[in-house]
Amino acid sequence: MKIIVTDEVSAEGLALLTQDARIQLDVKLGLKKDELLAVIGDYEAIITRSGTTVDKALLDAATKLKIVARAGVGIDNVDVDYASSKGVIVVNAPFGNTNSAAEHTLALLLSFCRNVTIANASLKAGEWKRGPFTGHELKGRVAGVIGLGKVGGRVAARLKAFECEVLACDPYVSVKRANDLGVKLVSHDEIYKNCDIITVHTPLTDETRNMVGPREFGLMKSGVIILNVARGGIINEQALLDNLVSGKVLGGAVDVWSQEPPASETLKQLIANKKLVVTPHLGANTFEAQINVAIDVSREIINYLDDKPMENAVNIPRFDLALMDQMRPFLNLMSVMCDFGIQLVDTNLEKVSFGFAGNIAHYDCSPLTVCGLTALLNRVVDQDVNMVNASLIADQMGIVVEESKTTQGGAFSNVVTLIIEGEGKRRLVSGTLFEGSPRIVRLRDYSMDFTPEEHMLLLNYDDRPGIIGKVGTILGQYNINIGSMNLGRHEKKGEAMVLLSLDSAVPENVLQEIKAAAAASYIRALRMRVGACTRSCGCGA
Repeated sequence: MKIIVTDEVSAEGLALLTQDARIQLDVKLGLKKDELLAVIGDYEAIITRSGTTVDKALLDAATKLKIVARAGVGIDNVDVDYASSKGVIVVNAPFGNTNSAAEHTLALLLSFCRNVTIANASLKAGEWKRGPFTGHELKGRVAGVIGLGKVGGRVAARLKAFECEVLACDPYVSVKRANDLGVKLVSHDEIYKNCDIITVHTPLTDETRNMVGPREFGLMKSGVIILNVARGGIINEQALLDNLVSGKVLGGAVDVWSQEPPASETLKQLIANKKLVVTPHLGANTFEAQINVAIDVSREIINYLDDKPMENAVNIPRFDLALMDQMRPFLNLMSVMCDFGIQLVDTNLEKVSFGFAGNIAHYDCSPLTVCGLTALLNRVVDQDVNMVNASLIADQMGIVVEESKTTQGGAFSNVVTLIIEGEGKRRLVSGTLFEGSPRIVRLRDYSMDFTPEEHMLLLNYDDRPGIIGKVGTILGQYNINIGSMNLGRHEKKGEAMVLLSLDSAVPENVLQEIKAAAAASYIRALRMRVGACTRSCGCGA
């Protein structure tokens, strides 16, 4: 695999890649956009930080690209949607610099509260002044943390250590998580109305851009302290400047900017304001953090090469890692079932339904759904389909995808069901695991029990004496050996379904001969892909 590194990334952290004989790592820093576009087509992976914009133009030029690895938390410099449409996996390092960012937040807060920066400049200038630098204590203050994720949670814990009362708002965090941190979950407006200190720790999205604007500043107490060590643009910078000038905001600290390097007049005025402590996006800039994020993205690339689950792929549905060992066999079952089921269909797909029954229904099954959709589409479209782009391709094709769950598994502890519909026809396949191996237990309305093999023959016919013998005789004449047989029927001399596992494929002329001899209402020769759940799926099973 050829990998290009376009931004400063810790060499120590990249050692996993440089030591792998399968990898050619090219470090090319400072490339102009046209220079990068000219060479990116040679690479299967790109490792970046915030200095490289992975946009539509780059992704179109990167014809071999499989992975975009962002050595840091934020991915706002990556067009994730367009990467997904092209089947490119986007990974980041969401945990490597969390401690660094949390510590920087407290460093800036304490620097402001104790006038560290201006007192330092005064003393170095030869002055001895103490009175102008009287500070503020954190103890007893009400601090508001917006976003209680990995960084926000650490900031909250550290504020608690300084004996602050901590309020937090985060619609994606449970009350238990807040209780564990010793903080109280409240609404956004309660944060603005009640807090002496407000710090934001959310990603920059359409939802969070300018989240703290004129209305929110209007709700705040006079003398509030504001911090942004998350992403530039979450706090409306003009509104922050206006409230610093008016005196409503006592001051605070900013590490991140909507434009980096800052060039607008508003940003220049903010940076120059004596009430703000400012730094040039240093939240993740510790030696430890830079090594950690490089190690994290390097491991993700190695996981890809080793067909292992990718822990931090932002555009692949994935299980909680604690459940992965339990769920991996179901990923394989789903892939096998879908590889089997799609061969029963000869119409355009209109609707695909995935059902999960039994104990498995207690868990998030969306990765199973996407894995199954991937296996289906890989049989019917020309482009490569993986867990990144499967849902997008299905949507483009007008295929309705549904998922249902019930904790009632019937005769089995777990059952997965696939229903494929199109042009008025419907195919149903149900499967389960037996000692960890995939088993098909229902086809249409017939109870069955077989392990899918590479070569199989399925036919429906009116059950009458001698039919199976005729089929066996014809196969024997063409030196096609039967490995096993599975028969399903509802009543004697009614319609029957038989599934034969064979040692070799059935040619079309033999298929037609069998159809005529058995007067089969339906017949299909099936060929399963060996190791159906592969890296092209992207599930890591």
